[in-house]
This record gives sequence, structure tokens and C-alpha cells, in this order.
Amino acid sequence: MLGAAPVITFLATTDTARSRTFYEHTIGLTFVSEDSFAMVFSAAGVMLRIVTLLSFTPLGMTVLGWMVTDLAGTVTALTARGVRFEKFPGMTQDDAGVWASPSGAKVAWFKDPDGNLLSLTEF
Repeated sequence: MLGAAPVITFLATTDTARSRTFYEHTIGLTFVSEDSFAMVFSAAGVMLRIVTLLSFTPLGMTVLGWMVTDLAGTVTALTARGVRFEKFPGMTQDDAGVWASPSGAKVAWFKDPDGNLLSLTEF
């Protein structure tokens, strides 16, 4: 039933201006609009709505991720823009924070300014 319907993704922020700078300028999403409910970005045609809340606690898991074709290059470019990649105890990650999964996919994680955990995956 919903297999052909476009997906809308949602995240939360407590600081709209800071979040807009991060999503638009730091990681390069296309800003679409802003109203009293949310900021809207396009991520390769997928709508991302970032809702402003007075407070929230980020989930302890990945909430949004991107498939990339050059993980090392993307990590390097984002690091140059000030993004810090996460390293997790008990996981074997390289110096850049990249983990090689058992399936062969490579994954790196980073947080937005509100602590939402985001990921990059190269299959």
C-alpha cells in the first residue's frame, strides 16, 4: 500500500538556527522552507522535517543515515567542515571512526548539534 509513497523523515531540535546551519551548510542538504512547526530540507528528494521542541532526549541509536559511494572521501570532507565522527567502545573502528561490518559494508557515525545520531554507509 505505501511502497510507492514518498517517505518523509523527522528529527527534533531545540535550536532552529543552529540546526539549519548544520544541515544546510555543514552537511549540505537543500533548505526548502521553514514555518512555525518545522524546517524542511531535501536530501536527494527525500523530505526531512526538523521539528523544534523545547526539550527532548536523543535516542541512543541511529535515527537517520545516508548511503554513500565513497565513505572515506565523505568522512574526510565532513571532518574538514567540523563534523566529529563517533567511536564506540567494543567496536573495531579505524582512526576515522569507520567500522567494517560483517556483511562488508563500512559505516561511520556522527551526531548533529542536538545529539541525534546519524550515519554514513558504503555498501
